Amino acid sequence: MSAAATAGLLLSSRTAAETATAALQPAGQPRIPRWRGFNLPALAGGQRGAAFRESDFEWMAGWGFDFARLPLSYWIWSDRRDWKKIDEHALAPIDQAIEYGRQHGIHINLNFHRLPGYCVNQRELEPFLLFDSPRESMEQALDAARYHWQFFAERYKAIPPSRLSFDLLNEPPWMNDQTRYVEIVRALVAAIREKDPHRLIVADGADLGQTPVPGIVDLGLVQSTHGYLPKAVTHYTATWVPQNEFESFEKPTWPMVDAKGQTWDREKLRQELIAKWQPLVQQGVPIHVGEWGCFNRTPHEVTLAWMSDLLALWKEAGWGWAMWNLRGSFGIVDSGRTDAPYENFRGHKLDRRMLELLVAN
Repeated sequence: MSAAATAGLLLSSRTAAETATAALQPAGQPRIPRWRGFNLPALAGGQRGAAFRESDFEWMAGWGFDFARLPLSYWIWSDRRDWKKIDEHALAPIDQAIEYGRQHGIHINLNFHRLPGYCVNQRELEPFLLFDSPRESMEQALDAARYHWQFFAERYKAIPPSRLSFDLLNEPPWMNDQTRYVEIVRALVAAIREKDPHRLIVADGADLGQTPVPGIVDLGLVQSTHGYLPKAVTHYTATWVPQNEFESFEKPTWPMVDAKGQTWDREKLRQELIAKWQPLVQQGVPIHVGEWGCFNRTPHEVTLAWMSDLLALWKEAGWGWAMWNLRGSFGIVDSGRTDAPYENFRGHKLDRRMLELLVAN
């Protein structure tokens, strides 16, 4: 499809139903479907030339999923040496993904996995830091982050919120005080709504998505939680996770007993991942699980047992979710598990048991 044709599709007008959906923002709390799907991280690492595959959208739709979270690095379209420089041609893969979403009935959620001044991974590579740095540094980073989100808001303002939402930044850091994060969210939301008052906006919870943020309830946002507990199960042997985040280093079981003698089971998951969000739920704030999954080194049977409990809790709560990822070490396609019974699917290895568990929940 030519760039011109893609642009024409992106600028298509809203239907009456889509206009009604848009009217939910920003007055009051938004209402969202129980979207379920996957993260597609092709552009998360910042390598130019990467692109999304239409087959991913086709497969998701065919299996009954309707949501794709796209973690993005601003390095794709800009440069850390010049934050105000944006290469519009480099946004073509994102334009195309939005069009794939329209064609296949998949809601697209654009998430800044790396935005100016912050990334959960290697944030020190940024010239100025958005958190925990001198005020002048933080203001320069926030000004650039506002600039980028406002650019996106202007570019995609014709896309109705039923088809496209924005997730401000991925996995804010651990914090003793949420004041700075609230300040950032308010600034970014204001920048977006200046250009597009009706855009559906998602804010990740504090502490890597694990903690609700009461200070932004009045903004009418979706809050996103992440489902990676216990790390002893979800990230067994993962070298990128700090050791102090693991509850145990033993080979995972489910249920499991951690190094402190505490049992992790469905009720413990309810306490850690559901109960703490209930005060926001009672205020009408919609909750969506932006990321979750289990690394391929955890035994397959343990993975499925843990997933079964977690999915049951989210279904009971009425929360949608996006698994990390579709293809790869956390996913259902070509995941590299040594103990999973794979099925040949269009030349790929499909974990049918895991897929059927996801479809059922």
